[in-house]
Amino acid sequence: MPDQQEKFERFRALHAGTRAFVIPNPWDAGSARLLASLGFEALATTSAGYAFSKGKLDSFAGLERDEILANAAEIVAATDLPVSADLEDGFGAAPETCAETVALACRIGLVGGSIEDATGDPASPIYELPQAVERVRAAAEAARGLPFLLTARAENFLWDRPDLDDTINRLQAFSAAGADVLYAPGLPDLDAIRMVCAAVDKPVNVVMGLKGPRFSVDELSDAGVRRISVGGSFARAALGALMRAAQEVRTAGTFDYAADALPAATVAALMSREKRGGRG
Repeated sequence: MPDQQEKFERFRALHAGTRAFVIPNPWDAGSARLLASLGFEALATTSAGYAFSKGKLDSFAGLERDEILANAAEIVAATDLPVSADLEDGFGAAPETCAETVALACRIGLVGGSIEDATGDPASPIYELPQAVERVRAAAEAARGLPFLLTARAENFLWDRPDLDDTINRLQAFSAAGADVLYAPGLPDLDAIRMVCAAVDKPVNVVMGLKGPRFSVDELSDAGVRRISVGGSFARAALGALMRAAQEVRTAGTFDYAADALPAATVAALMSREKRGGRG
């Protein structure tokens, strides 16, 4: 079995490529095994997908650090792939809390994780830049010397603050504070993505599959993106399939949905006790 350091080295190397790689977002151990079986090279958790599976909202108030890390630990244990985690806002405003969260994340076998600058407070949704930078700096210090790649997220565009200049300024400041990967979800178009990638000195993650424009892996690679995640969109796609199947049974009284279901033998092979996944 690969150890955490080996997984970290593989994960870090993926970001140094000349093209973007896709890091899909499983929401539990079973979806992690399915994605690993398809040849993806790394996985990332999704707080939204996890929340949906528990009947919760994806919100700061609804999700606790212990449960997010327990879910991440199950995903880490399910495959041999490197796993990065959605660590929300670090689960606290204080830089010390962000540092503690990173240390705990690394302890359970994660080789990466993201800290965002959103506060969860609609009245003041984004941390002021000095505090946001100190939070990233504390997380980076906690990760120093550990097999852990830190992603810093600038959340302006998810909170109705479509200020590209401020977003770039934040990402540059997060890079200087020690972040290894930079991420600004919700950028409006390919030109904005190009501008972000050209303005920073670290690999950039972009999320696809959410609302807004959709670009191919090739288009994003050409724009300078090095990592592409899908957030909670795979989880929502699975829920969409469940909804359509249930509506068919409830309204038409038919069971044609079963034609598209995974065969039981395929599921059984994926869910065996042996770890699934590797380098492709």
